[in-house]
Amino acid sequence: MTLASVSAIELIATVLFAIAIIHTFSVPAFAALAHKGGRHAGLWHLLSEVEAVFGFWAFVLLVAMAGLSGAGAAVEYMDTRNFTEPLFVFAIMVIAASRPILNLVTQLVGAVAALVPGSRSVAVYFLTLSVVPLLGSFITEPAAMTLAAVMLRDTSFHRIEDTRFKYFTLGVLFVNVSIGGVLTSYAAPPVLMVASTFGWDSAYMLAHFGWRAACAVVLNALIVTLCFHRLVRAQTPAASGEAGQERRVPLTVTAVHLAFLAAVVLFAHHPAVFVGLFLLFIGYTEAYRKYQRPLMIKEGLMVGFFLAGLVVLGGLQKWWLQDLLADMSPLVLYWGATALTAVTDNAALTYLGSLVDGTSEAWRTMLVAGAVTGGGLTVIANAPNPAGFAVLKGSFPGGTITPLALLLGAALPTAIAAVFFLLPV
Repeated sequence: MTLASVSAIELIATVLFAIAIIHTFSVPAFAALAHKGGRHAGLWHLLSEVEAVFGFWAFVLLVAMAGLSGAGAAVEYMDTRNFTEPLFVFAIMVIAASRPILNLVTQLVGAVAALVPGSRSVAVYFLTLSVVPLLGSFITEPAAMTLAAVMLRDTSFHRIEDTRFKYFTLGVLFVNVSIGGVLTSYAAPPVLMVASTFGWDSAYMLAHFGWRAACAVVLNALIVTLCFHRLVRAQTPAASGEAGQERRVPLTVTAVHLAFLAAVVLFAHHPAVFVGLFLLFIGYTEAYRKYQRPLMIKEGLMVGFFLAGLVVLGGLQKWWLQDLLADMSPLVLYWGATALTAVTDNAALTYLGSLVDGTSEAWRTMLVAGAVTGGGLTVIANAPNPAGFAVLKGSFPGGTITPLALLLGAALPTAIAAVFFLLPV
């Protein structure tokens, strides 16, 4: 497509998309302005929230669209967007972080950790960064991200002040969740977008992607655990005060929560169904409030807002992105997809790639492999990342995560993932 054939609104959308990306790397500056106070401290605080960035610039795009083509055009554009993924991530994030499910996963990880010789804290840390991300292939990546992030927040991040430790851990978490969902064909957003078009089922994913991803996940978790095992081992064991005062969750309540989680995953492509189930879940938690902790409604809504903004802005990037992908050879495409994923959602990237005609199997494989490899580099690279970001940002200095530090923390695990995905068959 030539520049002359691009509409004004497409150019505006691309400029705003670029501004939004720059904005995500600039949130510490806005946070500093907010902390100074003043008349506009509230605005600076809003602009310092990474989860609000893409939603804010998507609103600017809609205002520009309404100004150029009328309010009807803006409304029509919104009506053609698919907001299933933001809704699903919101629902699954809230359910997965509920106390009964979190307690169950924590107990299972603890039971496995007890079988490992050495420090239990170190074993729990390793399993949280390895086994839980791999669970994303079955309970979906957003659910796995939420569980792992909450577990890290309540253990290692709560007791260890070392900022370097936190950024390297966060980098491994984001990368491992991105690649840990490729053992099946339905759990990772970038795979889900192309599995039907490419004719890939779960057996294909396991044979071509799964074993590579599993090896990289375990190695990434092992390396970061070895690097920081002294810090993790020195953690003070969790006090039993607060936990001991909470009511024990009955097995029936846990089973109901698991049923809701499974049902929402099963109907992930049917928003009318899973939103109805989610509302029923909210009612159930109110009925059995004594076995609950406050649900992560605010965090889930902010993550949903972030992803919805990405859908609105990303929907007008096809004019340059699809042609760019089509002109790449498989190996160049792999590195190109890895790099492009850092500045755009990897599910959108693979979807646009699936629209390219006449592609080879090698080209398709490299597209998806590159998209998941780069999924931990930034908060916008993979749909579950904003969920982990929302859960963990309060554990970082100033209550914010510096995008450049995240990029550096994710560099090594991304390189290790690349090694495995580029291994010859």
